[in-house]
Amino acid sequence: MKMKRLFTLMVLLCATFHVCAQTTLREDRGAVAAIKTNLPYWGTATFNAGAEFRLARHWTLDVEAGLNPFDGKNDDGTYDRSMKHLRVHPEIRYWFCEAFQGHFLGLHVPFIAYNFADLKVLDLENQRRQGWGTGVGVSYGYQWLLSEHWNLEATLGAGYLYLNYDKFPCANCGNKSEDNKKHYFGPTQAAVSLIYLF
Repeated sequence: MKMKRLFTLMVLLCATFHVCAQTTLREDRGAVAAIKTNLPYWGTATFNAGAEFRLARHWTLDVEAGLNPFDGKNDDGTYDRSMKHLRVHPEIRYWFCEAFQGHFLGLHVPFIAYNFADLKVLDLENQRRQGWGTGVGVSYGYQWLLSEHWNLEATLGAGYLYLNYDKFPCANCGNKSEDNKKHYFGPTQAAVSLIYLF
């Protein structure tokens, strides 16, 4: 129920900021919106896209989402490597020069629902974790102008995530072995995005 309220609040805030940005920036000649995709994220077989809206000369609202629907489940009920997840990543950004140009700082509130299995990188060898997480973080990034409508962006972020998950042994992934809660501090964002400006 709390997640529904949080999601509804985020949608209303995005709509309010978008309307405000459109009325404030009508006379301005800079870009007022952009769509983007994180290129390295595609390497994990994750479909992803984002939209960014200019709120004022130095402020934008960025909302990105990623979906990896592949669960790695075998016919016998066991799991192979899997990174199945849904990730939503809203972020408010302050630009030092002007929106969509140069250096920026961001404040983000990520949410992820996941089902990860047998991933050595995440210390999940021979086990599966299914759950959700949310938190807060800060980021730094830079956007390069490629042409009138195209930009390239690099960004890194770090922060805190609260993770709530169930742990399963992969040999018999249907039987839960324990419930866990974890407080994570570290990287929360890394992206190299190709952007189209409107």
